[in-house]
Amino acid sequence: MSDLENLLNFDHQTQALNQISGRLGWDQETMMPSGSAEQRGQEMAAIEGVLHARRSNSKIGEWLSNLDISADLAVTAQVREIRRSYERALKVPADLAEAIAQKTSVAQGKWASARAADDFAAFAPVLEEVLKLKREEGLALASGADVYDAMLQDYEPGISSADLDNMFGAMRPGLIDLRAKILEKEPVNSLKGTFDDATQMRLARLLAQTFGYDLSKGRIDKAVHPFSSGSGRDVRITTRTDLDDPFNCIYSTIHEVGHGAYEQNVNPEFTLTSIGQGASMGVHESQSRIYENQMGRGQAFTAWLFDQMTAHFGDMGISNSYEFYKSVNRVNRGFIRTEADEVQYNLHILLRFDLERAMISGDLQVKDLEAAWNDRFLADFGYGVERASQGCLQDVHWSVGLFGYFPTYSLGNVYAGCLNQTLRLDVPDLDEHLRVGQTVPATRWLKENLQQYGLLKTPSETITDACRFEPSEAPLLNYLNTKFTKIYNL
Repeated sequence: MSDLENLLNFDHQTQALNQISGRLGWDQETMMPSGSAEQRGQEMAAIEGVLHARRSNSKIGEWLSNLDISADLAVTAQVREIRRSYERALKVPADLAEAIAQKTSVAQGKWASARAADDFAAFAPVLEEVLKLKREEGLALASGADVYDAMLQDYEPGISSADLDNMFGAMRPGLIDLRAKILEKEPVNSLKGTFDDATQMRLARLLAQTFGYDLSKGRIDKAVHPFSSGSGRDVRITTRTDLDDPFNCIYSTIHEVGHGAYEQNVNPEFTLTSIGQGASMGVHESQSRIYENQMGRGQAFTAWLFDQMTAHFGDMGISNSYEFYKSVNRVNRGFIRTEADEVQYNLHILLRFDLERAMISGDLQVKDLEAAWNDRFLADFGYGVERASQGCLQDVHWSVGLFGYFPTYSLGNVYAGCLNQTLRLDVPDLDEHLRVGQTVPATRWLKENLQQYGLLKTPSETITDACRFEPSEAPLLNYLNTKFTKIYNL
């Protein structure tokens, strides 16, 4: 075989093994027995060792050095991503990669226990160990440049903390101001009643299919922290239920369907290749957010959802579809990022972005994290955190070493605002379809303009080509101000 054939075949096997690793993570979150965490940590470390050895195999360097430039766009993109992965893997020692996999697998269980007990002190020692290992990895990746910027490349290649600082700095004052104006108004009504768990899951399956999620190649399961996993022909999502708050299940489901549908809609010819997945976490989040918010929380779609929920649950204490729409978009005091409304969500992310950068740089010690979190939360939200599970213990991300991941959530919201602006221009009658639960015009547009490409393009190219303009925070802020000014009569 040629060097190119050898390279692509080798990468195909690596991608398949990576999917198996992802399945282990999915199982840990959904079905693994509680006493299996230590063994699973060893299993994750073992497979990470195999993957790291493959990604840094010297044969890849030999094959890459002998390649002629290909005229095929897909092959060129695959080679680009293989080269990026190879160069990264060479910088990280194998024993460090294994140590991170083992430690984060164990830390995840310790985080869950500490969160349940509202005991940050019980989690702090293992977080210090994870942070130390991730700093060591970041230093290796940075090669003398900014460590946090190097970490960002794992989730949003091409972005820098300076880029994010500029964008987030432009967002924060307006979000704080809009939030304050809304909370001066009378609160809108919330749902009343108890909402059966099994009925919520039936509705979740209906919503998944309504938004184009293919259940013949996917699953919906329950997890403490909803997530999606997999690509190609095996894409899995999770949700959660709350007997008092069915919106938790509904919008977690629609959000994860956005992720899952993206993976299912990547060109099938790219399956188990280096480009057979979403372009980046920011681009991925743009899909989950436009499904959840601009479509799922819009006035048109909630009119259909109101009828569905009435059929499933009966009287909910809401008299009509417009009052239901306002209830869906209710802005109120709260602590939890995943339960936050569109206005306040990004403030949660900006807090995490600043704190994790400070931890990576050494400006913030783990022992001081809880106090720093609580101080920042009070400054941005106007009230204090009451317990650790409402504050710095609410997210799993740092326990599993995902430093640099949080800002991609707000970046995804920014991208979604831009995509929604162009989608509405291209499909001017979209709301007529959404009002009857028909999402195909929107999901088809997203598939044709973004999802099918996977990693064929860079993240920046993927978004810019779909939007037809350079992304900025302006469309998102305009959308939020217009929407909530009307709902709350500001």
